[in-house]
Amino acid sequence: MKLSRILTMAILAGLMTTVLSFTTIHPTSKAEFAEKTHQFNQIQVGTPVVTTFKFKNTSDKPLIVKNVKTSCGCTAPSYPKAPIFSGDSGEITVKYDAAKVGKFKKSITVQTNVDDAPIILYIEGEVVGK
Repeated sequence: MKLSRILTMAILAGLMTTVLSFTTIHPTSKAEFAEKTHQFNQIQVGTPVVTTFKFKNTSDKPLIVKNVKTSCGCTAPSYPKAPIFSGDSGEITVKYDAAKVGKFKKSITVQTNVDDAPIILYIEGEVVGK
């Protein structure tokens, strides 16, 4: 009898741990971006350009942008460090240094507290000579 109680309590404790771990790992926050690709079209060589990716937190929990990385040193991001609360909006600004002639497509990888899957944004266009 005592063994069955201990076994039952151990199973319940395991189930509770499993349920709590899923709610911690998979929060319901999410960022909804207005656009995920920005087309610069043609840019004059040597002319830096800037675009802004706007997003909205469509969940009922704070959204945190943990990190933003770019695919090369010619692209520089800036992003909010404070939590974006439910219903609020945020922006990720990207500056591209158009130093080299030719077509380009650069990625911006955004990591949030949503889950391990990053959000990938793109800038593309063509740098032309003067």
